[in-house]
Amino acid sequence: MAKNDLKLLGGWFSPFVVRVQIAFNIKSLEYENIEETLNPKSELLLQSNPVHKKIPVLLHADKPICESGIIVQYIDEVWTNGPSILPENAYDRANARFWFAYIDDKLFTSMRNILAAEDEEIKKTNFNQVEEVLERMEDLFNKHSDGKEAYFGGGSIGFIDIGFGSLLSWLSALEEMNGRKVLVEAKFPALVKWAERFAADPAVKEVFQEPQKLIEYSKVLQLRWAAAAAAAAK
Repeated sequence: MAKNDLKLLGGWFSPFVVRVQIAFNIKSLEYENIEETLNPKSELLLQSNPVHKKIPVLLHADKPICESGIIVQYIDEVWTNGPSILPENAYDRANARFWFAYIDDKLFTSMRNILAAEDEEIKKTNFNQVEEVLERMEDLFNKHSDGKEAYFGGGSIGFIDIGFGSLLSWLSALEEMNGRKVLVEAKFPALVKWAERFAADPAVKEVFQEPQKLIEYSKVLQLRWAAAAAAAAK
């Protein structure tokens, strides 16, 4: 596959872009990374994803595919010569898709609410919801692995691992920013060990975001949101 056949419209700060990059690495695919700032959004992004106008967008031979979960599944289906990301069994694939969606609906939404909130009670409520998600994921991992497997996907990184693991750096950043550690070994021993393995995996290591950089980026986001809110109030 020629490198210029695959282009990724993304941004270093996006956990959803990281998902696609991990999938590329698992499949040993070369691609052109096109960094978006979103301020303003590029014409290429607006043309490639006119509905949601969001990253990531995969351009495969100039044909756009949008939404991180859909892109990862597309990569897995098209490049079958590399390690599989989704399970072979249809029932297991359906379950993997369910948990991927659950992670976005519950974990990412709560994390975004923490980042955007100024009220401490709202932050507390959403941190509690994050802990509820972690409890479910701890239970799910123990059922999937039975104490024998390294990942949700078995012996190698799979679809659930990518969906969940892509949020780990942002979770660490939010913990540090708010002085509240939630992913702790005392409560989630299996998840803490899984997170360490995930971050150290060769497919992940080179694209894993540094929490400190995300903290600095968060400050920029918060200032931008505050300015937008002040302008809207006039």
